[in-house]
Amino acid sequence: MIKPKQVFTDPHIKSFLFSMFIFGIAVGLYGGALNNFLAEILHIDRFERGVVEFLRELPGLLLFLMLALLYRIPENRIIRIAFFISLLGMAGLAFALEARWAAVTLIVLWSTGEHLVMPIRQSIAIHNALPGKEGVAMGLARSAGNVGSVIGFYLVTVLFLGLGHVDSISVFRLIFIIGAVFTFLALLFTFRLKSSKAHVKRHRLMFKRKFSRYYILETFFGARKQVFLTFAPYVLILNYGASTEFIATLYGIFALGNIFMNPVMGRLVDVLGYRKILILDSALLIVLCLLYGYAHHLFSEQVAFIVVSVVFVFDAMLFSVGIARAVYVRSLSKGQEELTGTLSTGISVNHLISVVIALLGGLLWEQLGMEILFTSAAVFGLGGFVFTLSLPKPVKS
Repeated sequence: MIKPKQVFTDPHIKSFLFSMFIFGIAVGLYGGALNNFLAEILHIDRFERGVVEFLRELPGLLLFLMLALLYRIPENRIIRIAFFISLLGMAGLAFALEARWAAVTLIVLWSTGEHLVMPIRQSIAIHNALPGKEGVAMGLARSAGNVGSVIGFYLVTVLFLGLGHVDSISVFRLIFIIGAVFTFLALLFTFRLKSSKAHVKRHRLMFKRKFSRYYILETFFGARKQVFLTFAPYVLILNYGASTEFIATLYGIFALGNIFMNPVMGRLVDVLGYRKILILDSALLIVLCLLYGYAHHLFSEQVAFIVVSVVFVFDAMLFSVGIARAVYVRSLSKGQEELTGTLSTGISVNHLISVVIALLGGLLWEQLGMEILFTSAAVFGLGGFVFTLSLPKPVKS
């Protein structure tokens, strides 16, 4: 078992990891219930699902602007602000429920806080890592959140199974209330974090030619991410009738797998290099997209349901390949300021394509069928595969 002191230089890093764990529980509760909540309570159809996702992803697109507004604030305090924003969204959602657009607005508020955490989490992990341990450090930071997410996802399953006699609206309300409590606890725990003495300036935009390949990688990832995060669970719900507890269980399985997958992926990146990992990821994506879109033509309904469920879990676990992209940026960066700015800009870049895919994806599914939707995702995977072949090989230190 890897101990934090074997990876990090800061002995107080446990406070950071534990806050990620607590917030992860809230993330699991929210994520495990969201898609069925949209389908069963708000009655969001396939096209409207794309619209909701477009709005939910806007904070990611505007991330660089949010960080620019907070450029004088230390990163530890930004995490507190992020948790507070998410707390408002989750607590409000518990009482909005059937008020359709009020609920969507609160979902966007939650998303704003969640997106703020992303680049700051990576930056803190990398810059507190021992030399050569950057990949493992990010893996541990992600795994801390994944441990919490496993608990959150399975709490959703337990609540729906245990409260089967209660109307679903009340169960969803209870889930969001519990999620708000954990978000509040995460916020409280961040006050134990040690304030950074060094001020990290953040540019409004960090577009530099040397990072151009990274921005392109994020574009491909944004397209891939959006199709699977938005439409894959909706396929399971609308086409195969998956229940809330089943979807939450699938999320729990891949989150549990990622507890081990993230450190392993971090080690693989450190040993094999980011290039080989990114090439393999792009190749696998092509196969996964085609299976998701055409499983119902290749297999019986029951077998197709199993295949699609397995593909969903496996693809979600491959999101840990983000470690490879971050390590690639680290190899080009001259300091924490440049790294943080580039990572946050990269998130905004992948969200630019994400918001487009969210709208077009819903329209494609509605008008042409999910086969065309996932074939399009496979084409993005092919483009990503060809592009990753052009990446430079990591320089051995």
